[in-house]
Amino acid sequence: MQQHAAEGTHKLQRKLKSRHLTMIALGGAIGTGLFLASGNAIYTAGPGGALLAYGLTGIMVYFLMTSLGELAAYVPTSGSFRTYAARFVEPSFGFAIGWNYWYNWAVTIASELSAATLIMKFWFPNSPSYLWSGLFLILIFLLNALTVKGYGESEYWFAFIKVATVIIFIIVGLLMIFRILGGGVPGFANFTVGDAPFHGGFLAAFGVFLAAGYSFQGTELLGVTAGESEHPEKNVPKAMRTIFWRILLFYILAIFVIAMVIPYTSPNLSITDTVMVSPFTLVFQKAGLAVAASVMNAVILTAVLSAGNSGLYASTRILYALARKGEAPKFLAYVTPRGIPIWALVVTTAFGMLAFLASGFGDGIVYNWLLSASGMCGFIAWLGIAVSHFRFRRAYVAQGGKLSDLPYRAKWFPFGPLFAFAVCLIVIIGQSFGAFTGGKIDWGSVISAYIGIPIFLTIWLVAKWKMKDRLIPLTACDVSRHEDAGRE
Repeated sequence: MQQHAAEGTHKLQRKLKSRHLTMIALGGAIGTGLFLASGNAIYTAGPGGALLAYGLTGIMVYFLMTSLGELAAYVPTSGSFRTYAARFVEPSFGFAIGWNYWYNWAVTIASELSAATLIMKFWFPNSPSYLWSGLFLILIFLLNALTVKGYGESEYWFAFIKVATVIIFIIVGLLMIFRILGGGVPGFANFTVGDAPFHGGFLAAFGVFLAAGYSFQGTELLGVTAGESEHPEKNVPKAMRTIFWRILLFYILAIFVIAMVIPYTSPNLSITDTVMVSPFTLVFQKAGLAVAASVMNAVILTAVLSAGNSGLYASTRILYALARKGEAPKFLAYVTPRGIPIWALVVTTAFGMLAFLASGFGDGIVYNWLLSASGMCGFIAWLGIAVSHFRFRRAYVAQGGKLSDLPYRAKWFPFGPLFAFAVCLIVIIGQSFGAFTGGKIDWGSVISAYIGIPIFLTIWLVAKWKMKDRLIPLTACDVSRHEDAGRE
């Protein structure tokens, strides 16, 4: 009763349709990493090294997504990773995963606000930064504060713009490669120019592989949105069957087009902080589209707003789920008649704004540390998904569950979650390998890259000590689909 008093009589509402789920997950993965950073991957490791790195990362993400798909279709909850970790591993692990994921996206909101102001200065170079950051923060707050359907619809169109741009880019690029469209592209010759296709050897490809993981982060948003989707037992599997292949095709084909049109030796590919030399802009300009820079700037702005919009949604739902379980202040579990956890939304927005304001003081030192701490959080969440799915499937079978009764069954179990766990662990451990390869260890880079790990472990161990819990035996895991599980 006490829990319902905190929430009022209102619940989250299942208003997200199948098309929303698909585009939210697509939009979460297609962002500035593809539009700006993909060129640097080719410049660093050559076309072959970049394609190999992104392909391997894509396989890891495939298994993570199928693991999450099985969990989300069986127990669709906005608590997502927190709920699965708490039910199938141990409550303290769920507590730590929940706060880890909330922090990850709350700080991401601040970084997207910073990026949006830089993008607007492409058109309005002398305008104040706080004007744009304030306007965009109000915009994404309102999109999240109205209804969940409003969020889903806005994210659908944000993602639609990005997807349409990538498809047009791939078509234009292929026409240039096959010399149907002008631009002076030498067919497939750039694939072997210089010491391509593999430039820089194993270490260069490994460095791109580590960076590629960041580009795919956001695909796990499907797990959070499942708690507010219509017919999740049908729509989650439907979205799962298409999302991964679309994302992988977009990345692989886009990188292939860039590598064929622009040789990896071009120094322009190494620049990642301006739309003027975005590999997408360079390819469009080579095709004779003079307005490419302005168009791509608008698309990248859409990508940034989409990331901020999704970040605010995901972190709000996780904070709400933590409050429902007494792991955050109870007032954060209050839900409006429109189905919005409004106080969780307000607190998350305020945190994102404060983190952004920190970027303007002391040369942004505080903000840079906040951002560094969040860099590892996405990978830790992915580890949590792999562990939770492995434990869930084993507990489900141990308690007599029939695999045929699962709404969606991940293939290649147990290889899938074990492979995803191992590869994700390699990415985490190797995050700052470059700091150790020079003559002198760059301790600043090392601390910055790994600070998220001790923070997570501290939260987990302190929670474990306070809760006095231990690993839940497989026969004691809660593998039921009780009604409240879908609204946690």
